[in-house]
Amino acid sequence: MVIRALIAAFLVVASATASAQAGGIEVELNKLEPVEGACRAYLVTQNLTDSNYENVQLDVVMFDNDGIVARRLAVQIGPMAQNKTSIKVFDIKNLACQDIGQLLLNDVIDCRDDQGVRNDCLSLLSVSQRGNVPFIK
Repeated sequence: MVIRALIAAFLVVASATASAQAGGIEVELNKLEPVEGACRAYLVTQNLTDSNYENVQLDVVMFDNDGIVARRLAVQIGPMAQNKTSIKVFDIKNLACQDIGQLLLNDVIDCRDDQGVRNDCLSLLSVSQRGNVPFIK
């Protein structure tokens, strides 16, 4: 009987941990839009975690159509409230949208939630895209 109770308790804890981590943070490259002297990128973010993030800054690399690095930017997507969808807009200067072949989420530069600095944010992030330009991690 004690073993069953221990197994049940373990399953409850494991399930709660998996649920908390399963949500994560989704970042979608929604569209690229030409603007004068730049390409404007629209990111839709969803914080599906139980944490409020004070700061989330991403290291994003743009590749040209030949796979050559064209630009590297620090992109601020925080603050992010828990269970909230937001849109973040940034300009990629001196690079035309049609010259962008792919975006790479290279790393997380800074990530802080209401408990302080987090070192696991890259693993919490998932990326996707709506258009023809791949957004990979």
